[in-house]
Amino acid sequence: MTTIREAGEAGTIDVIRAASPSKINGDDAAVLALATPNSRTVVATDMLVENRHFRLDWSTPEEIGAKAAIQNIADIEAMGARPIALLLGLSAPGEMDLTVVEGIANGINDVVHRCNAELVGGDVVGGEQLVLSITALGELGGPAHPLNLDRAQRGDIVVAAGQIGYSAAGLALLTHFGDRSAIPDDPRLQKLVRAHTVPDFAFGRGNVARAAGAHAMTDNSDGLIQDLGVIADASLVSINVTASAIAPDENLQAAGDVLGMDPWEWVLGGGEDHTILATTKLAAPSGFREIGKVVSARDSAAHVTLDGNIPPVTTGWSSF
Repeated sequence: MTTIREAGEAGTIDVIRAASPSKINGDDAAVLALATPNSRTVVATDMLVENRHFRLDWSTPEEIGAKAAIQNIADIEAMGARPIALLLGLSAPGEMDLTVVEGIANGINDVVHRCNAELVGGDVVGGEQLVLSITALGELGGPAHPLNLDRAQRGDIVVAAGQIGYSAAGLALLTHFGDRSAIPDDPRLQKLVRAHTVPDFAFGRGNVARAAGAHAMTDNSDGLIQDLGVIADASLVSINVTASAIAPDENLQAAGDVLGMDPWEWVLGGGEDHTILATTKLAAPSGFREIGKVVSARDSAAHVTLDGNIPPVTTGWSSF
């Protein structure tokens, strides 16, 4: 076993570059070529902290790397942009096995290859616990508007691409059983656990939605009602979600039965699915489904409703 301290900064970086290679990674800074006419650069950054966003006894290093990459790529796609590059900042204890870093880099590499991007640089430093900070860069081509939060319009439909509630249900299963191996070998439950450790992200849907004329967009990172509420607040509108369109499926119902919990809590308040949520005047773009409508200019505190009523769950993830 080789530790991070034994490998040193240069050796650790070599392992990352070997696991996720890029011809432009290795100089003082990466030089990116933006080939699309009238293109603009989109940048997002996010952090994952050990024992807050992931646990090494619940997730493999590959899953941790993939999850970190996906949550940043989701922010790029939520603007309607195409991801092109990632930077990795990594803090870890010196006595940590170097294979953990290699696994994280392999997980990132798997994700960036799925969206035709690259890991192009970053930094490593010693610390008391494992922390990943990823900066994602994207390209917004052409003159069309980015899909900002404040562009939803009355009469738009609300559409979604991806699962809703799966990650939260997987976390509930892991929390209840305490050990991944203790969770019953039921394919419905195992699918939820996998959705928490690595979200099943709908790659490329953000760019599709922008090309199809969507107005506003975000991703479900903090909870469906909370994230739709951000669009409603920014656009000064009210959104009504159709309950039948987001009703818990058999996988969520199975988890609810095992845990004695109401799966609607995960659907309405669970985050980290990184489902793309958008509003549009047109039909649902390819890969999306309709889940509600922008019904009016905002005229009450309940600016996101469920079948016209205040949802039973209105809260979501909070960083503090």
